Amino acid sequence: MTYTTQQLIDILDQEMRATWRGERILLSSKDRINNPVLSKAIDMQKVNKVFAYQDFRRQIHEYQQQHQVSGIIWRVCTFGGKSIRFPELHNQLIAVPGDKEILMSAKQSVLSFWQEMTQDMNYWLVIHRRRQINPDSLEEFIQQAEWAEVDAAQTELYLGLCWGNPQEYQYQWAKPKSGCHRIIAAINEPSAIKI
Repeated sequence: MTYTTQQLIDILDQEMRATWRGERILLSSKDRINNPVLSKAIDMQKVNKVFAYQDFRRQIHEYQQQHQVSGIIWRVCTFGGKSIRFPELHNQLIAVPGDKEILMSAKQSVLSFWQEMTQDMNYWLVIHRRRQINPDSLEEFIQQAEWAEVDAAQTELYLGLCWGNPQEYQYQWAKPKSGCHRIIAAINEPSAIKI
């Protein structure tokens, strides 16, 4: 029997808890930090826990690849009394072949929800600072994106227009090959919430 995506998430969660309770330890972390100054400055007990969990998670990723277990989970976003269910890559799993296509197949439904819920709202592009953008600029970002994701606060709706590797798109170092334009929709100025 092959484990499901949810079972792998549960296993990782249990392992993380066990690691932080001190039930898992990796004694070779000093060998992994090849800097004597750094190894004296940090708490090696905590580093042991981090490496122990990382090694376990790497084994889960190998299992995913070997058995083609998807890293996709389904999220529900609710805003203005309406909801949408869409796929996203779980933050502790990897994408296997076919996962990116699942993300891409939901792009239009996410965009339809966004457009319906943000009528009469203003848009801001989140970069180093927020910059207000017009619907034409937003449309350019939409055309460049391979998949979309959405999140909500009480009075604001957040859109992610993403491309590239689903494993790397949220990291600045992955640009321009992978990335995500973050858009805020709000009636007035967006709040100070960081997205």
